[in-house]
Amino acid sequence: MKWIGRQLLAILFIGAGYLHFKRERNFRNIVPHYLPFKKEIVWITGVMELIFGIGLAIRKPGYWFKHAIIAFLWAVLPANIYMARHKLPLGDKELPQSVLYGRLPLQFVLMAWIRKL
Repeated sequence: MKWIGRQLLAILFIGAGYLHFKRERNFRNIVPHYLPFKKEIVWITGVMELIFGIGLAIRKPGYWFKHAIIAFLWAVLPANIYMARHKLPLGDKELPQSVLYGRLPLQFVLMAWIRKL
C-alpha cells in the first residue's frame, strides 16, 4: 500500500514540476510580490518537484529525503497563502476565495502522508 501511495505522490510532484515549465507564467503570478527573481523561483521549485517525484518513484525515501520534501512544502506554503489572500486564479480558473483557502490544509495532509512513507 505504501508503494502505491509513493507512486501517487511521485505522479503529483512530477506533474506539478512539469507544469512549472509548461505554465511558468501562472506559477510566477502566485510568487509573493516581495520576492525577486520570480521566474527563477518558479524554475527552481519546478526542478525540485521533479527531483522529489523521480526520487519517490524510484525508491522508498529515507529520513533526509522525506524532511527535504516537507521543508519544501513549508517553503512554498506562503505562495499558496498569497494566492488565497489575493484571490489569484489557479491557472486559467477563477476559484472562490473559500476554495483557495480550502487548499491550504492540503499542504499539511501531504506532509503527514510523506512522513508515513
